Amino acid sequence: MSQGIENKVVVITGASSGLGEATARHLAERGALIVLGARRSDRIDALATELNQKGYKALAVPTDVTDKNQVKNLVDTAVQEYGQIDVMLNNAGLMPLAPLERLKIDEWDRMIDVNLKGVLYGIAAALPYMKAQKSGHIINVSSVYGHVVDPGAAVYCATKFAVRALSEGLRKEVKPYNIRTTIISPGAVSTELLEHISEKDIQAGTKEFVSKIAVSAETFARTVAFAVNEPDDVDINEILFRPTAQPV
Repeated sequence: MSQGIENKVVVITGASSGLGEATARHLAERGALIVLGARRSDRIDALATELNQKGYKALAVPTDVTDKNQVKNLVDTAVQEYGQIDVMLNNAGLMPLAPLERLKIDEWDRMIDVNLKGVLYGIAAALPYMKAQKSGHIINVSSVYGHVVDPGAAVYCATKFAVRALSEGLRKEVKPYNIRTTIISPGAVSTELLEHISEKDIQAGTKEFVSKIAVSAETFARTVAFAVNEPDDVDINEILFRPTAQPV
């Protein structure tokens, strides 16, 4: 029975900033082999260089999670480089909040493409390898907004509720293959996520609220490490965390 993080091959989408970047650093420091996927190639290239210079192992693969072929290439590259994939962290996400009546339809489409279809593409890329290995761990990122719904967040909440439903279905289906699944639902965390809000009044109000209570992205990284570090016969299925000061 294996346990721990050292030498596990971890693929992370949305790795150019925020939760993904913090997790890459945290797991690399604990001996994981990191494969970074994100659209902003300059950022993941810089992060991979930094980690490698520190003696860790990291590889950057430019990836837009809305393109299933790019996500497949991300995972294929990880396996070609390291021989396996142990953890798939489907982290990439967008949160352009706005009331439905403002009809931000293009933003609705983008959220569905990134937050939901991007997770599906990550599963599709990793699952065949994990089935063949009879091992692996798929971690999908939901949100507190995958548990509650607030005005102005309906579509974002819908994508995050969907991630939880998808993950629970996946959990039940992969039992024959010894694959573990985890949903992580963060509350207010200090990241670039609020920069995606195009409606300035919504952005200003949300930033004001979050700035008062948010915890660091390292909080999320530690929850990932906890789930990954457990022995193979322990399946940490869901983690929901908030800043202590967050009421919603």
